[in-house]
Amino acid sequence: MTPPAEPFDLVVIGGGINGAGIARDAAGRGLRVALVEQGDLGSATSSASTRLIHGGLRYLEHFEFRLVAESLAEREVLLRVAPHVVWPLEFVLPHEPHLRPRWMIRTGLFLYDHLSRRVSLPGSRGVRLTPDRYGAGLRPDLTRGFTYSDCAVDDARLVVLTARSAAEQGATILPRTRCVAGRRDGALWRVSLADADSGARGEAACRALVNAAGPWVRTVLDRALAAPTPGDVRLVKGSHIVVPRIHGHAHAVILQNPDGRVIFLIPYEDDYTEIGTTDVPIGSMETPPACSREETEYLCAAASRYTLAPVTPDQVVHAWSGVRPLYDDGTDDPSAITRDYRFVLDENGPPLLSVFGGKLTTYRRLAEAALEKLAKWFPGRHPWTERAPLPGGDFGGASFDELAAAYRSRYPRLDARWLGRLLRRHGTCAAEILDDVRQAGDLGEAFGGGLYEREVRFLVEREWARTPEDVLWRRTKCGLRMTRAQRERLAEAMGTKEPVA
Repeated sequence: MTPPAEPFDLVVIGGGINGAGIARDAAGRGLRVALVEQGDLGSATSSASTRLIHGGLRYLEHFEFRLVAESLAEREVLLRVAPHVVWPLEFVLPHEPHLRPRWMIRTGLFLYDHLSRRVSLPGSRGVRLTPDRYGAGLRPDLTRGFTYSDCAVDDARLVVLTARSAAEQGATILPRTRCVAGRRDGALWRVSLADADSGARGEAACRALVNAAGPWVRTVLDRALAAPTPGDVRLVKGSHIVVPRIHGHAHAVILQNPDGRVIFLIPYEDDYTEIGTTDVPIGSMETPPACSREETEYLCAAASRYTLAPVTPDQVVHAWSGVRPLYDDGTDDPSAITRDYRFVLDENGPPLLSVFGGKLTTYRRLAEAALEKLAKWFPGRHPWTERAPLPGGDFGGASFDELAAAYRSRYPRLDARWLGRLLRRHGTCAAEILDDVRQAGDLGEAFGGGLYEREVRFLVEREWARTPEDVLWRRTKCGLRMTRAQRERLAEAMGTKEPVA
């Protein structure tokens, strides 16, 4: 690993959504930026979320009004700048009077509708839960409820597209590069880096260092930087399961449970329903998080309290777990710990800014706030990301449905459903994959699950994909529809011996 000739203005440790967002914002302000990530981009928390861009309706019960207002405002921004990977989603909330009274729900929904200016999404309302509409898939005795709107998101793609935008602004993106040590040297940080695959070492110098390592934020401070910085993180595991589609409508369902938690049933990849999430405190990140048998049973039981047919563990076709790096506010209940973000700025020499907490929805605003914290060292730089589309997100004023119709007309021999999924992943950048394609045979080898050679090549060349997991579960979700033999064939074609999941 050859060290760069000149110091960077900023080195960002952590290639999740917060680190990618900070790198993008800083690079667009004219700073010389490097982003280092020990694994694949977004390979930890940021690709294992509930996959929602939302204000956080339940946060109102904990009086997190500022966080909810900011999240609702950011919901509008992300709908505008990333309309391919963020899209509107209607939620149905069945009313269970013994859990939360009607007046409380109405009050919460009123606040949710009015805490921020709502442009793109309809307001909440009361509805009847009829079997042919909002009560589809639910117990027949559930007859009344409410609807409100939030957004779904492809979380892992949001990270990758943000990193692509950072690179387009001049940032150096270094996935699978671990920060092993850092030290202050006069006016600079000297950061020792190691390639995660080869072990090759190098060093980068920078004027300021950002620690956005998510669940590892405290580990980086204590072990790599030996920086006695205040602030701590609470690690809370959230698991999700995927089962065959519970109902055929486009809406999600939010379920209240006797333990006070809420569980989502979310349409997932057309043919499935995602059920999540849990809140399980953990002590460390020494082993990768996984959905336990107890969590699977908990989620199945929570869903089955409401569904017409029981949801059972044997129906689960896929699962994922992520660890939320929540700012330690001293709260005992994992569900009540704030989802807001905090910064700790160490000015004992060249600055070190550490990011604690945060949520997917507010990553762009978090990035702006991080640059505000560093404005003393980088004056005269102005925010720019609020109206700048992410790669593939400039639809020229068209809606996603209009874009899809135009592509169906342009490529009439390609399967319309497959084309829609490709556009959801890439937006207008799909044109780079399709290029001179006229029929499916022009896309190269078909690996299964709707994955073709042309897209794989694009993901490797343009989006830093190196392994089958990068392709199958983060940059696409094609692995969900593939057999093990098909996934192994992809691994063979990519020239990797890594085991496939």
